Amino acid sequence: MKRLLPVLAISILTLAGCANTAPYSGNVYSGDQAKSAQTVTFGTITALRQVQIQADSRAGGLLGSGGGAVIGGILGNQVGGGSGRQLATVAGAIGGAVAGTKVEEATNRITAWEMEIRQDNGQNVVVVQKADQNFQVGQRVRLIGSGRNVSVAPY
Repeated sequence: MKRLLPVLAISILTLAGCANTAPYSGNVYSGDQAKSAQTVTFGTITALRQVQIQADSRAGGLLGSGGGAVIGGILGNQVGGGSGRQLATVAGAIGGAVAGTKVEEATNRITAWEMEIRQDNGQNVVVVQKADQNFQVGQRVRLIGSGRNVSVAPY
């Protein structure tokens, strides 16, 4: 069992970081957006700040918390004897669940740009998208889409 524990821990923590981060990119379109007309407006970046997007876990957080609880419980079960072992097992499971949740949240964070853009019509908008392209203050850009589905692309 002690040999299996490191393999189990690595497997669970690897799966915990399996959030699909592609939708946060300005270079990726969903199936619904393909072959549909998009509105295009033009503007200039007036402010740029690096931020983090907390991506949703595909498993709803169960891998991190559940896997952490199992690993923590197994480790806690190695401590003491009798009722002390039971308490250590419970404490290990609770602590492991908390730690596993934190690890999963950290692995599902994506570096992103918060871009304030002054559109040619005078309106200011802020768009946040994955930082997979270089942008600069003063750069001319295209805003593609409308409402909740807007991406920013170089002009």
